[in-house]
Amino acid sequence: MAQNNGPPDSWDQPENGVDTAVPGKNVFAKEFVPSFGTTAPAATSRPETSTFSSVPLQLSSTSSSSVTDDISPPAPAVVITENTANGDERKEAGEEEEPPDEWSDKASQNSSTFDDGGSGDVDSEHVTTAFSKPKKQPKVANMAARRKDHLNIVFIGHVDAGKSTIGGHIMYLTGQVDKRTLEKYEREAKEKNRESWYLSWALDTNLEERDKGKTVEVGRAFFETESKHFTILDAPGHKSFVPNMIGGASQADVAVLVISARKGEFETGFERGGQTREHAMLVKTAGVRHLIVVVNKMDDPTVEWDASRFNDVRDKLTPYLKKCGFNPKSDIFYIPVSGLTGYNLKDCAQEICPWYDGPSLIQYLDSLPPVSRMSEGPVRLPIVDRYKDMGTIVLGKVESGSIARGQILTLMPNKCAVEIMQLWSDDDETEQVFPGENVKLKLKNVEEEDVSPGFILCSPDNLCHTAKVFDAQIVILEHKSIICAGYSAVMHVHTSAEEVTLKALICLIDKKTNEKSKTRPRFVKQDQIAIVRLEVLGGIICVEPFKDFPQMGRFTLRDEGKTIAIGKILKVVA
Repeated sequence: MAQNNGPPDSWDQPENGVDTAVPGKNVFAKEFVPSFGTTAPAATSRPETSTFSSVPLQLSSTSSSSVTDDISPPAPAVVITENTANGDERKEAGEEEEPPDEWSDKASQNSSTFDDGGSGDVDSEHVTTAFSKPKKQPKVANMAARRKDHLNIVFIGHVDAGKSTIGGHIMYLTGQVDKRTLEKYEREAKEKNRESWYLSWALDTNLEERDKGKTVEVGRAFFETESKHFTILDAPGHKSFVPNMIGGASQADVAVLVISARKGEFETGFERGGQTREHAMLVKTAGVRHLIVVVNKMDDPTVEWDASRFNDVRDKLTPYLKKCGFNPKSDIFYIPVSGLTGYNLKDCAQEICPWYDGPSLIQYLDSLPPVSRMSEGPVRLPIVDRYKDMGTIVLGKVESGSIARGQILTLMPNKCAVEIMQLWSDDDETEQVFPGENVKLKLKNVEEEDVSPGFILCSPDNLCHTAKVFDAQIVILEHKSIICAGYSAVMHVHTSAEEVTLKALICLIDKKTNEKSKTRPRFVKQDQIAIVRLEVLGGIICVEPFKDFPQMGRFTLRDEGKTIAIGKILKVVA
């Protein structure tokens, strides 16, 4: 019979009476070796295997809840709740009322120190995601068993105090960065003659930050202990990037103020114009109630773990922090550490520092008691940043309410209805997120260019206020000359930054008696408290009265690179 060397009419038909149907890929087959005169073994049929394994790859996302706002060291938790933003009757745009001669709002009788409810978390269940196919479809799994208390920590302080180094070392000690990655960072840092910077590279990820050794954007990372899930917010220390630092502080529940104990460095950061002073005031204004002062670089040759240097820093710093509004007995805690060597970060260093018998930094953070969050309130999520990645992605911290996949929310102030397509809590995909969590959301029905930092995701049935004109109580912190009507500055409120102008001065408030002046002042100067009317230039912003929703009712005024005043919104006028 003549041999047929051409292709068959169909690849499915048998050739020479032998069924040549190709079996599934046999990944266990031996290497083919040509052999003449030997009989080929019979082909064993194996079940067809898919490129993707049918065994699901389990990604556990440990999001968490509960952070303290009014935190005291090992004492029992003081649970603080906040009023939800209510649906007060709004004024129509352009319908503006005259400033009152005498302000009767209850909120105006508060002192210059804004002790608010702060932010809190919800003690709720946890979500685990499982991927069994290339198309990611997370599944809800035993939420109650997995969820931990959540704490957002912002690292603040003067430039080069060691904030990023401490954050990077904590990530290594808690297993978030492996030894191999750290060795790679060390080699790369050595090539650039920056050997001591390698730990900070875990948080300073872009080339500019690594080359200059300065944090520019707020770095984000997370680590866990047995009982808590922590989000690290690494704020920039340079004075040029204070607006970025304010954005990070607005998401925090606890602040870690990093102080350099090295001779001369603490004094530089603490003197007038240093970022130690400004950062401490800004985090208090942002609603942070508890401050951990970490005295870093105690291993420096100029210090050598000297107790007198630690006490000197504490004695100089405490009076200023008290002036900012922190209670030295319940709101401030001092810890001596070495960020480079890791002493007193995870484990106590009694042999190196015998005069300090308190907890290490991680031990202290882990012992902080939780407080309740506004899980039942309307959804409020101030947007910090946005980008495009197969859709519009927004980042922010859930301040109130809970958000689930498929939920329809309203983006303010555009009043645009959006659908939640996907949710991530600290980079782990989940089905639902709760107050206190730093999240990423993929939105449908909105383009990236139509979203800006400062926009708010709200419940459709309970929208936040939008304002162009509002009345506020302000405290002038630092300004050489007087401030009159017509003065302009940049206002930072939650994650928004907008230029405002002082439209009218309504009255002055006496610091000691809280009494209001009966006549309208012509100007206001440093260290005075005043009720003023402010107008937003170039648009409207999303805000709430301070008494209704403190997280969206407190603000900072900055001008010429300095913090001029802090304030709280009393009433939305138009």
